[in-house]
Amino acid sequence: MSVPKYRVTPLLPDQHEFVVPKKCIKVPADIAAWEKSEAYFEYLGFILALNGAVQGKALDAECPQSDIVNSVVQMLNKFDEWITEIPPTEQPQRFGNKSFRIWHERLQQNAVEELKRVLPEGLHRAILEIVQYLYESFGNPTRIDYGTGHEMAFLMFLCCIFKIGAFKQDDEVAVVTKVFNRYLELVRRLQLTYRMEPAGSHGVWSLDDYQFVPFIWGSAQLIGHPRIEPRHFVDPGVIESYSKKFVFLGCIDFISKVKIGPFAEHSNQLWNVSAVSTWSKVNSGLIKMYKVEVLAKFPVIQHVFFGSLLPLKPMNAPPNSREARPDKRPQTSSQ
Repeated sequence: MSVPKYRVTPLLPDQHEFVVPKKCIKVPADIAAWEKSEAYFEYLGFILALNGAVQGKALDAECPQSDIVNSVVQMLNKFDEWITEIPPTEQPQRFGNKSFRIWHERLQQNAVEELKRVLPEGLHRAILEIVQYLYESFGNPTRIDYGTGHEMAFLMFLCCIFKIGAFKQDDEVAVVTKVFNRYLELVRRLQLTYRMEPAGSHGVWSLDDYQFVPFIWGSAQLIGHPRIEPRHFVDPGVIESYSKKFVFLGCIDFISKVKIGPFAEHSNQLWNVSAVSTWSKVNSGLIKMYKVEVLAKFPVIQHVFFGSLLPLKPMNAPPNSREARPDKRPQTSSQ
């Protein structure tokens, strides 16, 4: 059984006006506007598009890899080098090493210039909008924590790169297997080096203290695999053999290294997933869970930024709406 296919379609006119995005979800009642918004449907469509693109494809599968993809990976490599250059400080408390604030300050000082290296000059005018998502992608420097909202910010950053036409449809697989996988390696190193606290963790009832989407895209990768079934992902031998090839198993490997005790106790929700019969059912179930446990949660969505690329205005608002953009066509479509 395959997952539905979606396509990310950049449809921005040349005269598009970019804006500095802002937080707009102020109270829990605002979630209703978010769930009807263009931003919601375009973000979810982006998740589904890449979910379909990586179905059955391992991390080492051959795929087109554009210069933009390579440039984003190189940017993430540089961010990783900063961790080496900014070691954790000696401090009494267990969590929240203050050196992360120095790392994050360097991010804020350099992100605009880094994006100028990534994007062609004709798209530099978009940086004032998309850089805000990059700032939010690696954790909160005040609380020194990281969670699914920060993961969501990075995914919105990637979505925006598609929407401005820098990433093309041919890049969809590489954006997961090269860019997003490199991002996961980076944020795991940030989490461990600076002892970052989970932001809004559900504890043992969550999939993971920090991530969610790698389980969605990772389960899509495993659909149709001739050997690995959901019940196998708790097998240490399978994890050892395949964790470098599949994002889902890489997540399990990381959890197994940072948590002690029986897997069924420290990761109860994932243990339950291992009882599902097929990867396609795991995949569809995780998408439904993501909508409920992340996209519908005020503590996460209150931190989302909305601009011209991901606007809070209602999906399919009339063209004469005061909030309308010059281009009214939907940005994601079914194939």
